[in-house]
Amino acid sequence: MSQTNTSTRPAPTRPVWDPLVRIGHWTLVIAFFTAYLSGDDLFNIHKWAGYVVAGYVLVRIVWGVIGTRHARFTDFVRGPGAVLGYLRSLFSGKAKDYAGHNPAGGAMVIALLFSLLVTTSAGMALYAVEDNAGPLAGIVTEETFAPLASAFGEEGEHGGHEESGAEELLEGVHKAFVYITLALVGLHLAGVVASSLAHKENLARAMVTGRKQVHEEA
Repeated sequence: MSQTNTSTRPAPTRPVWDPLVRIGHWTLVIAFFTAYLSGDDLFNIHKWAGYVVAGYVLVRIVWGVIGTRHARFTDFVRGPGAVLGYLRSLFSGKAKDYAGHNPAGGAMVIALLFSLLVTTSAGMALYAVEDNAGPLAGIVTEETFAPLASAFGEEGEHGGHEESGAEELLEGVHKAFVYITLALVGLHLAGVVASSLAHKENLARAMVTGRKQVHEEA
């Protein structure tokens, strides 16, 4: 009598990522790179893509407090020791598996949300200062950032045309955090590949299906 080879069976999976996390994740990817690639040349596209990014970041922060189990910050935000410990174990080939985000992945979620929040906030503040438009119009003005711009030595002449110190400051912060976000995205992709190989699981696919392999609870 032949016996079934259970080693060839696919590992069982269970739902982990809810629709808001999954759909929001890929919407965020599309919106961020749309904003980045459109830039000032296609400002309306850039602006609305930025609004989508900002909107999802705010929703994700709220969902991190009241959302489903593995979407909550309490499920995956851990201290620096846990993050470094996971990274060391990952390189040694003994990384513990987690049902939700591992400690390094959790730290990356926080870093990306913070970077995107600063990026979009600076962009909307710049729009308000330059054109008195956008959601921060009438709330944020040149005078709001004038003392800070002066402290950083922003004198207001840039690229051959007059620009207020506040505009220079906000534009600099906006651009700097765009590149910080891009660097974080690169690290995030490297982490996804490394964790996928270490745990023999396609984490990118899990963010599409919402299902991950069954593991012991961390």
